[in-house]
Amino acid sequence: MKAIISGGGTGGHIFPAIAIANAIKKRYPEADILFVGAEGRMEMEKVPAAGYRIVGLPIAGLQRKLTPANIARNLMLPFKMMRSRHKVKAIIKDFNPDIVVGVGGFASEPTLKAAESMGFPTLLQEQNSYAGLTNKMLAKGARKICVAYEGMERFFPADKIVMTGNPVREAIEKMNVDRDEALRHFNLDGNSKIILSVGGSLGARSINNMIKDNLSLFKDNNVQIIWQTGKWMYDEAKLSVEQAGVGQWVKVHQFISRMDMAYTVADAVISRAGAIAISELCLVGKPTILIPSPNVAEDHQTKNAMALADKGAAIMVRDSECHDKGIQSVLHLLDDKAKQTEMSKNILALAKPQAAESIVNEIDKIINKKQ
Repeated sequence: MKAIISGGGTGGHIFPAIAIANAIKKRYPEADILFVGAEGRMEMEKVPAAGYRIVGLPIAGLQRKLTPANIARNLMLPFKMMRSRHKVKAIIKDFNPDIVVGVGGFASEPTLKAAESMGFPTLLQEQNSYAGLTNKMLAKGARKICVAYEGMERFFPADKIVMTGNPVREAIEKMNVDRDEALRHFNLDGNSKIILSVGGSLGARSINNMIKDNLSLFKDNNVQIIWQTGKWMYDEAKLSVEQAGVGQWVKVHQFISRMDMAYTVADAVISRAGAIAISELCLVGKPTILIPSPNVAEDHQTKNAMALADKGAAIMVRDSECHDKGIQSVLHLLDDKAKQTEMSKNILALAKPQAAESIVNEIDKIINKKQ
């Protein structure tokens, strides 16, 4: 069993890719897996840390904001694409994979295009409710397209679509955590309501400012919050909490490595609306306030959030309104037990457990048909 997995640029592409690789390894312990990423992007660090080989292509994305520097970068794209296609053809020929998997992101376009032109079967994994540009371009040549949302016929041929859900971290899928242990881990009082706020691994400026400017509300309402700030806001957040004297209620973390523990103790969650974050929230079934990032391609986080909000599975607060409405929305939710129960039921109904295993099932079908 030999597989190439290509894509990246953000954690939303990389972590599903690693989860797929882990599922392949679980089924085929002797499998040989090679990642193909973009030079200088985060996959070049995260993939080796997960124990897999990766090669980088000299590829970059289209710069949408047309500054003089970005125009110059865009003019170089055709040359980078040509170099990437030439390099990746040699990689594929040498590796001779049974399957080539694309998860979206810069590197997957030249990799899968090259694989298709050389006669190797390809499979796509689309994380979002609004398909990315790269996957839309690659859909015609793919054997199967694994998705996490309904209605993806808008973007892809219906006969190629398989509803698998998004692969998530194994610890989140299992959620085998003792609540008392998790309370001690975060130094929390189990007699108070607890909010978890996450804005992605790098943090979210508007969510961070919303919390920083409303610190007194947590003390006034005897509500605790686990606050993941990201790297850039961490020092400022810690200082603000100390100055406000609310350290008993507000627990500041630059990054939360034990998200399974954080989800276990949370009564409600404030989150961005990235596809993988939403997939995790569906599995853990927590009442959630979603604040979509406006700074993403095609505004896909708003579409992700609305897909849940329309089913009563989450409450969406727009980024431009979160400073005034976000904290009040989650406090009102904590006071409404019936609403929490209803939202938990609705969001759990959208969960797609064992998504990575389902994707490997599709890979098996493609390989068996090829053989």
